[in-house]
Amino acid sequence: MTELECLSYGSAQTDEGVCLLVRMGPHRILLDCGLPDVSSLQAGTDELPADLVLCSHAHPDHARGLLSLNQAFPQLPIYASEVTCQLLPLNWPEIAPESRPNFCRALPWRSPVEFQEGLSAQLFPAGHLPGAAAFLLTYTAPQPHSGGKGHSYTLLYTGDFFLSNSRLVEGLPLEELRGLGPDVLIVEGSYGTARHLHRRQQESQLMERISRAIAQQQSVLMPVPPLGPGQEVLMLLRSHHYFTGRDLDIWVDSTIAAGCDAYLKLLSHFPASVQNFAQHQSLFWDERIRPRVRRLSPDRYPLLNQSTCLILADEQANFSQYCQPDAGHCLLLLQQQPRQLGMVTAVSKQEKFAKLHLPLHLNQSADALETLYSAVQAGSLNIETYLLPDHCDGAGTTQLIHNLRPQHVVFVHGSPLYLADLTDLEELQNRYQLHLPGVGKRIELPIGETFLRPAVPDANYEGELTELETVVTINLPSTITTDPRWQNFADTGMVEARWQGEELLLRGVLQQELLNHLTRHIIPIDTQCCGNCQHYHGQRCWNRSSALCGFKVTPDGYCPVYEPIP
Repeated sequence: MTELECLSYGSAQTDEGVCLLVRMGPHRILLDCGLPDVSSLQAGTDELPADLVLCSHAHPDHARGLLSLNQAFPQLPIYASEVTCQLLPLNWPEIAPESRPNFCRALPWRSPVEFQEGLSAQLFPAGHLPGAAAFLLTYTAPQPHSGGKGHSYTLLYTGDFFLSNSRLVEGLPLEELRGLGPDVLIVEGSYGTARHLHRRQQESQLMERISRAIAQQQSVLMPVPPLGPGQEVLMLLRSHHYFTGRDLDIWVDSTIAAGCDAYLKLLSHFPASVQNFAQHQSLFWDERIRPRVRRLSPDRYPLLNQSTCLILADEQANFSQYCQPDAGHCLLLLQQQPRQLGMVTAVSKQEKFAKLHLPLHLNQSADALETLYSAVQAGSLNIETYLLPDHCDGAGTTQLIHNLRPQHVVFVHGSPLYLADLTDLEELQNRYQLHLPGVGKRIELPIGETFLRPAVPDANYEGELTELETVVTINLPSTITTDPRWQNFADTGMVEARWQGEELLLRGVLQQELLNHLTRHIIPIDTQCCGNCQHYHGQRCWNRSSALCGFKVTPDGYCPVYEPIP
């Protein structure tokens, strides 16, 4: 019998969440429980679905099923880091704080803890979110006949991990794990083989875009997950030089505020730089120091229209309550998600809602979409995206794998297409045994057996290049259009090309990009006209000093209070 096995109850980045059952010898360990419905773990019997549960971090897609699991099996032990234990109750806001059960047991960092004879675990910080942990599991098989200790098997589960330092969380300590050589590595692949800019460059680009919008008297609405990204963006706004001392109100809605309050109770667990910042001023709440950070409640909604401001809202909130057509100009900044390929079309019964290009993961009602569409049509709302990930890109994922040197690599937590891109990498196929677990599929992980290179999926497309006097034409086979990603890539029929080393990368140009930049591309930048004025948005003038403020104007128009784009 194979000593190591893995069964997935949910491993892709979809609504089912992450939940993996690992068997190491006679021991069964449940890794995370992000299932919205835990009935698949009950199997119609009173038998425990596992011997213990390890929770990597407090995000819903990894933890939301733990409460139901505890209610169904109160005797099943659940473990996590101390910080994760404190943040878990945020997943159940409908339960009063004093009534929330405390069922999770805290484990120390970097110290092996033995759960049962021969089975132990060790926690390492994983980056991504305060308290997020990577688990190193060790199972030592008994020696046959002698009763002593036999061969030891090791498995490392990363959960969601991030190698770079962010504002509130230090990255996974790769130096501590280098050369570990686990038998099995279960690793997330949220972004597949995509490559990202350095974290600080991403932060600077986002801050520059927000600063430019505020300078142009646009309010900015940023829907973010309430735990993790919400606090990261708020800390970034408070500490970045673009906004230090700036006369600006930052409004934070109640769900994000609850996460901020939870963080304030855990300051001793944060990096030294964060603790030093908190000694001089409040980490989040301060209405005396600019920019002013204020809690947003429904009774304060009328204040949003009185001046230019920035709003941090829950990504599941109704955006239309902040983006009314007559509420002045607003920029809606949406975080690009790894499961969406750039901007994707919103699912709606009415075709016109598709023109909003809202990400699929956003939960907006038909009425809310109607209001947003009206605001876009009125020229009072622009929709753009930004990238500030808290997961590793393809280079970071492969860097971790090469430094650990496992025998088996199991990819979870990502679009099947993105995960398949990782298994297609020749640099991984030549060195490791790669696995993509389907939901409900059991994977045996034999140790020490002869390595058989997996078959290479046909994911490459051979084409022809024709160089003419004025243009270059690239012809690809029509089979490329069968890939689900093609529709998004070919949305406008236009592409952008750039060099990356010796390789030429092609990217589809999105409709929203064309709408935002078409006017300025056809007017010379040195021409003094409305199209080049910093107050021109959505075909309207928003300069309060102009007699045309609020009216539609032509891009080639001009008025005495023209101000060039900085």
